[in-house]
Amino acid sequence: MGRELRIRRITVHRYTWEMRDLGVDYNGFNTVYEPGARRTATGHVLTIETDAGITGEFAGGDTNSYAQVGMVARYLLGKNPLERERLYNDMKRAMRKLDRMGMGPIDIALWDIAGKVYSAPIYELLGGWRQTLPAYASTLHGDRVARGGLSSPEAFADFALRCKEEFGYPAFKIHGWGKDPREQGYIEREMATVLEVRKRVGPGMDFMIDPACEYDTWAETLKVGKACDEAGFLWYEDPFKDGGISAFAHKKLRELIKTPLLLGEHVRTLEPHVDFVLAGGTDFIRADAYYDCGITGLMKIAHAAEGLGLDVEIHAPGPAHRHCMAAIRNTNYYELGLVHPSVPGNKPPIYADDYSDLLDAVDRQGHVPVPQGPGMGVTLDWEYVRRHDAGKTVYEHDERA
Repeated sequence: MGRELRIRRITVHRYTWEMRDLGVDYNGFNTVYEPGARRTATGHVLTIETDAGITGEFAGGDTNSYAQVGMVARYLLGKNPLERERLYNDMKRAMRKLDRMGMGPIDIALWDIAGKVYSAPIYELLGGWRQTLPAYASTLHGDRVARGGLSSPEAFADFALRCKEEFGYPAFKIHGWGKDPREQGYIEREMATVLEVRKRVGPGMDFMIDPACEYDTWAETLKVGKACDEAGFLWYEDPFKDGGISAFAHKKLRELIKTPLLLGEHVRTLEPHVDFVLAGGTDFIRADAYYDCGITGLMKIAHAAEGLGLDVEIHAPGPAHRHCMAAIRNTNYYELGLVHPSVPGNKPPIYADDYSDLLDAVDRQGHVPVPQGPGMGVTLDWEYVRRHDAGKTVYEHDERA
């Protein structure tokens, strides 16, 4: 059956949904808690249909990535969807002048097809390792809401303690504040937050910090790194405004602090990840199926890290990432986020089953389950997509060609 499959139609579905109590910080980039705020967001679902009636699905992605999907859609039509390695290499070459983020949705949907063809969850096709995943609570960025917000080091410490005691999370990651030029003492507050969460929670929880490339200077980055050393943080991620791409700068940072670095979120595809590691720019390696050419690309990075004796940490939540992590030995935590003490949900209700990446999605051990159904193993709520329809783009195989 596999040899006979052909891709006959590719559709990009768009829908809108309302984000509540979520605004943006001083420069309009970071999402933060803002009581009463409402914003309309656009979501996407990619479907790849085959001539055997099997359809691969992926929910996620943005408009820029789907422009790249359009670039390769005609190439994909008529191809065998099970030849993922061939398709991966052809698309990677075709998109060599781009960031290749359009490959992620395509490859994930192709893996969904494969799982459905063989009636197996993706993580089993990848090799299988475990069926539950330890998670860390990954926060929204710090805000300036005095009551109910993440507006101070003490507020972050309160939330970390709640995540540990109420939900069972074994780890907690801080996304600090945007560096508003109108405010003073920004780096001091970041350092105080690092020290306060450890002081309040104690030794029984892993802590990480991800400034998301907010720090202006290498000196500021070093100061926060020293605080991470004092607090015994597990990792320090993408700290300053090089954009997370300067292996040399991070190698120098590694020489002066003890806290391991996690870089790679902003480095695209397999080879640059390996180059970054070999240049001494990181300790842990970041990977993302959506950013790094799909499940195929993520697993290549994971195995490259394994060959170097290092760990890979997967960026952001989602069903595809649960399947990948479930098949990787050298990885530690599932990123569940972005979470906040006063925002019950910041994602669209796109799934019709019990799949969730909200704060309370973990069990008492702080683990999330791996979906067990064929392919991605989750059920999309197509009625919800239709009710919030914002148009679609269809690429279809011409049988006359």
